[in-house]
Amino acid sequence: MKHISSGEINQMEQRARARLINSLSGFKSANLIGTKDYSGCSNLAIVSSVFHLGADPALIGMIIRPESVPRGTLSNIKQTSSYTINHVSTLIYRQAHQTSARYDADVSEFKEVGLTEEYLDGIFAPFVEQSQLKFSLLLRQVTPLAINGTVLVIGEVEHIIVDQHCIKDDGYLDIESLESVAISGLDSYHQTQRLDRLSYAKPDRELDSLPLEGR
Repeated sequence: MKHISSGEINQMEQRARARLINSLSGFKSANLIGTKDYSGCSNLAIVSSVFHLGADPALIGMIIRPESVPRGTLSNIKQTSSYTINHVSTLIYRQAHQTSARYDADVSEFKEVGLTEEYLDGIFAPFVEQSQLKFSLLLRQVTPLAINGTVLVIGEVEHIIVDQHCIKDDGYLDIESLESVAISGLDSYHQTQRLDRLSYAKPDRELDSLPLEGR
């Protein structure tokens, strides 16, 4: 086993260090964040630091990189309080990755990468039409993190759009059937394969495998 000390990490070339540290947290979800400013220019950005924060209320958090350079996504969210999160699937992962390119602020990544804006009545921000699981959020909190300048964005889920067959009887959402992909590191995309669904863990009961249809 290789042992890498903090001193060695600090001495690594910047991009190599970023790739290494980004890989430590394992597989992450691949998401496209859809926003629009009040002038009508849409923005689309891939983000892997999206996480569940609570179910009641339904809160989703994500980390946005420091505002040392213009961040269209964060700026639009702050301005409008409206944004969408769209799962990346095997069909659109290359277009999704391309949104990480540094386009000018007045250029829409939707158009540049070949993805389609989709709108739902009453929601300002655009969805990705090609995404098979997408949801809109209302901004609830923006918190800069003093430790490294990143920004924690918390939103409340307002609307969910997904094929009915993916929602099982007990509420479980079968994202694998949608071919949602995962990310490791900065640039590696993966398909998933379910190992099992397990029963609620209790100290006095053996685990059971749950049928995919629900309990």
